This record gives sequence, C-alpha cells and structure tokens, in this order.
Amino acid sequence: MTDMMTVSGVVATEPRHLTTHEGLAITSFRLASAQRRYNRQSGTWIDGETNWYTVTSFRQTAINVAGSVHKGDRVILRGKLRVRPWQSSEKSGISVEIEAESIGHDLLWGTTAFHRTLLTSTSDRADAEARESAASGPSEGSPAGMRSGWALPGSTGNALASEEDGVHAEEVAVPF
Repeated sequence: MTDMMTVSGVVATEPRHLTTHEGLAITSFRLASAQRRYNRQSGTWIDGETNWYTVTSFRQTAINVAGSVHKGDRVILRGKLRVRPWQSSEKSGISVEIEAESIGHDLLWGTTAFHRTLLTSTSDRADAEARESAASGPSEGSPAGMRSGWALPGSTGNALASEEDGVHAEEVAVPF
C-alpha cells in the first residue's frame, strides 16, 4: 500500500530538470516544511522543527514544475511517501522522499498566474484521460468519449507559439 500525503513548505533548492534517454521527464527539488505555532504570551509565531523532503515529479508534471516552481516559492503538494535508509562509508541516515502527483503555489503567501499546457505525447494524453475518467466517471446524457475542453488539458483553445523550456502554453477563453 502506498502512503499518500499532502505537504506545504518552501522550495529549498532550484528544481533540477532532466530527460532520460527514453524520453522520461524528471524534475526534483528539496522542500523544507516547518511547523509554526502561535505563542500567546509573546504574541509571536514560533518555528518548530523543520522536516526535509526530496520531491520528485515525472512526465508532464515534471515539465510544468520546471517551468513554474523556483527556489524560495511556497508550494502545496500531494504525493506518495517513501522512507529509505541510506549509508555511505562514514555516515548513515534516512531519506524521506515524495513522488509528487500534483504541485501548486500556496496562495496564502502570494499570487500566481495559471497557463494551460498542451500535452506533448499520446501517452500523456492517455494518462490524463484515464485520470479524468476515473475522477468524474461517465456522465449521464453525454455520449461515451465526449469531454469538455475543461476536463482535458490541452484539448481546446489556440496554442501560443512559445516553446520555452518545452512548456506549451495555451490561450483559453473563460467559459463563464
């Protein structure tokens, strides 16, 4: 069984992005998450212990993280937790890793601008369709296979010409 968790914190290192020889996009960074509590006697916030995580994302999420997240950003993420012991010649310890399924800026601390991305491969599109289908299930009164442009990223709108960092932004009219 996989342990899922949601964590908020500060991106402590600039995200490192790479693509394997097989074409798999991977982005990773370190995340610092500190517990804060309010001290009523002093009227101040006090930082508690800091938990450190290595966060890794894959495929389209990795591409989007590389184009959106930077050192110092406050983020919220959800992913699979892995705790692994490690040992070098002189030291040993425990590595706490999160394989992120979703990552976003923590809007308690600032604002952000969202730009839709165009899926770059058929396997990414199939993954997105499977997630969307599992999340919403079939809707009554709509033919099988019919989806709105809002349900599937990159399915409608006018693609912009920019291909900076392999991220394809898309201009979409707001439906309301």
